[in-house]
Amino acid sequence: MTVSGAHTHPYVGLRPYNRDESELFRGRDDEAREIATLWQAVGLTVLYGASGVGKTSLLNAGVLPRLDPGRVDLLPIARIAPRMRVPTGRGNPYVMALLTAWAPERDERDLAKLTLAEFLEGRPERTDEYDDPVPVLAAIDQAEEMFQTVPAREKERRDFLDQLATAVRQHTGLHLLLSMREEYLFMILPYERPFGQGARTRFHLQPLSRDAALEAVTEPLEHTERTISHEAAELIVDGLRTVVVSDEAGVSSKIELDTVEPVQLQVVCSALWESLPPEVHEITVDHARQYSDIEEALSGFCRRAIDDVAEEFAMSSVEIQFWLRNTFITEHGTRNTVYEGLELTQGMPNAVARALEDRRVLRGEHRLGIRWYELAHDRLISPVRRSESPAVYLREARAALARRAWDSAQRLADEAVRASAYGDEWVRAEAAEVFAEVATAQGDVEAALLHCTQAADLYAKWRRFDGVARVLTMEGQLWLSQGDHSMAIRRISAALSWAPNDMTAQLALAEALRRSGTPRAAAAVVRGVAERLPAHLLRQARELLLETD
Repeated sequence: MTVSGAHTHPYVGLRPYNRDESELFRGRDDEAREIATLWQAVGLTVLYGASGVGKTSLLNAGVLPRLDPGRVDLLPIARIAPRMRVPTGRGNPYVMALLTAWAPERDERDLAKLTLAEFLEGRPERTDEYDDPVPVLAAIDQAEEMFQTVPAREKERRDFLDQLATAVRQHTGLHLLLSMREEYLFMILPYERPFGQGARTRFHLQPLSRDAALEAVTEPLEHTERTISHEAAELIVDGLRTVVVSDEAGVSSKIELDTVEPVQLQVVCSALWESLPPEVHEITVDHARQYSDIEEALSGFCRRAIDDVAEEFAMSSVEIQFWLRNTFITEHGTRNTVYEGLELTQGMPNAVARALEDRRVLRGEHRLGIRWYELAHDRLISPVRRSESPAVYLREARAALARRAWDSAQRLADEAVRASAYGDEWVRAEAAEVFAEVATAQGDVEAALLHCTQAADLYAKWRRFDGVARVLTMEGQLWLSQGDHSMAIRRISAALSWAPNDMTAQLALAEALRRSGTPRAAAAVVRGVAERLPAHLLRQARELLLETD
């Protein structure tokens, strides 16, 4: 557990609870007791629920501590990643993932020689105080990974599932618990009978009720030096149960939910705890109002998740937020659902959507063989809808141009225009310049020339002479690329009439003169500005002089 000042931190935030944090894990007593009973009683228990509902925490900190070591033979909780790599000759990767989790102390070379049934056969049988054999309990967390097909590993995956069914059949005391996301539940259907050997059950884990959420807020503080008033806890919980939805016309309405999402409760409570001054020993309503800003906490959660994904995929976090807002929120301010394409989800790589799902910003669901996404919860609508300033969108658009991400630059510049106020000609001017660069890169000369004209007119009205010079120079270079040397010289000369000291325009003019068949004039232009050239243009100037000599 982490420490905040002199006070032990009672909330875990976004990560799951560990087994040694069972004293802090509250609000799930009934669920933990029932799952522990089911697991010991039947051959297969399937624990399923939405992403972020707390399945891993419930298993670690709720179920495991309720198992009597004298009455069960508990194997370590496993997770089976479908893309794990196993060196040649070291066994089935799925089988190895399970065996190394069950027996982390054993040599992998020995484990690679065993099937699941052989491993279980080699374990000593455990008995209770009456010498009766106790059930062997095995849990696989995030079990949906067992069923996700990787073409190169499909044969090994099927072999693993067959081995698991054989192990259950040959070892009647083996009881499985599979914890998985509810959208993958359909994948377990063909295996429920062989895995359960006729004794199987499911448990649908729901979000926290209001009373359970209050327990999750108040009771962990019993192990700290702080307390929280019942009124303050109610303020937090009821705030999380209330969603304000606004449509495009600005009309707002409140929706009161029956439940609270555990991950959101942890985010808000962690933010409150970490914001409290060290001298606070009783958290009052005033503290809750001052330090538990739900929207700010959820916004921070979204921002961190988006920043992490942006860093992972070398993208702009502003672009990802823009995509989320325009893809997953309708014009009425409600959640929208979109499907995953072969490579892209509404223009964004599928890997980005899945990474946001892993970080609980999005929720995925399979329907009729197609994967659909939506925001993980209504509470995330407001944080996702937050817009940046036009200046930020334009800055990110220019960054996208620098990394040659043309589509991203186009979208971000479009968003800058939409976010601008009436009369913000500078925004439209800079956006038109971005559009011109994108069109140039994509080979659409006609569109690029049109955008250059628009940008030049807007920059002129705004009296941004440097901007006029840039786009006129760009226009001249476009004409040069089309072989119209005369028009190129006219447009670049016009640029220099607006900004005589623009060195980029000077070298562009020299290039146009050289290609028009007047190398001496080109050389004269270069020599005339050589002493004033910045370092990044010196190489271009030298090359021009060599070509004109």
